[in-house]
Amino acid sequence: MRRAARRTAAFAAAAVTLAAAACSPGERADTVASAAPSAVTGSAKPAVGSEKVLVEGLDVPWGLAFLPDGTALVTERDTRKVKAIAPDHSVREVATIDEADAHGEGGLLGITASPKYAEDHQLFLYYTTADDNRIAKWKVGERPQPIVTGIPISGIHNGGRLAFGPDGYLYAGTGDASERGHSQDRSSLGGKILRMTADGKPAPGNPFGDLIWSLGHRNVQGFAWDSGGHMWATEFGQDTWDEINRIEPGRNYGWPVVEGAAHDSRFVDPVVAWNPDDASCSGATIVKSVFVAACLRGERLWLIPVDGATGGLAGQPVAALQGKYGRLRLAQLAPDGSVWLLTSNRDGRGSPATSDDRIIQVNMV
Repeated sequence: MRRAARRTAAFAAAAVTLAAAACSPGERADTVASAAPSAVTGSAKPAVGSEKVLVEGLDVPWGLAFLPDGTALVTERDTRKVKAIAPDHSVREVATIDEADAHGEGGLLGITASPKYAEDHQLFLYYTTADDNRIAKWKVGERPQPIVTGIPISGIHNGGRLAFGPDGYLYAGTGDASERGHSQDRSSLGGKILRMTADGKPAPGNPFGDLIWSLGHRNVQGFAWDSGGHMWATEFGQDTWDEINRIEPGRNYGWPVVEGAAHDSRFVDPVVAWNPDDASCSGATIVKSVFVAACLRGERLWLIPVDGATGGLAGQPVAALQGKYGRLRLAQLAPDGSVWLLTSNRDGRGSPATSDDRIIQVNMV
């Protein structure tokens, strides 16, 4: 009964989100502030050069991890499958994560490989169960071993991105699970960026001595680090401002007290903000000092020049590939320096082509 009730509630929450004009006032920020300034002085003008479709026929791909031999592992949110993309771009199924429970925006989400994968063959997964979102260690052919449980669950706002930082620790983006109070609640793992060891323990130097690295987030599904080690993250807003934030340990990014730039010393203002129609950015990477954010509702890439020395902007954001491939879930730096994009046109909110979902390789210029 508990499982059924939880799933019913999750579907109900997702249905509310899909009804575009029916957003509950209780889900909105207490204060909708201004956009962060996006106009800066700088000569950097990033652009996408060559494009190539590598893979077709995937089903809501969500996460991507490259292995030392050139293989890429891709998670499919709804089927709960992990598929391997060989260097020749042939596709084979390697596993189904039975522990994952796909509904709404939940299911099999993020994946990343250990920095020592060549030695330990260790992967990390973020997935939804009937009762929570969780992070697990996993080796192909074995069952996942949960290392963090109890991340709040809902039909929407489940977060899900995983990546190892330049410090060697594992980071995870979580969502508020449609309960806005989670984001400001230090006892909740929802609406946070987490930082941990490979065993799921708080990493040394965490600001509060627990797993929390930053708080006050609504739904973080993308982050990356610049050449100076500064962390940048995407943030889904509610109705007015989607954000790009530079993440600092222990800082509060405002949700649900504010959406956008509050100019309030209690909170960190976003570096850039757009209307959700132009953004709704999910997975992101940094290549050639450009933060590349893949956007769902905005159906584009945002290319944002960043300065690794200062942690600030180095030029004006540039939109690329607008509407060309539909909804974009992830941008991931490949070993050869190109960027792989995952489309998300079969997630129930897009208009899929017969070839969707796809992996597109692009090169930055």
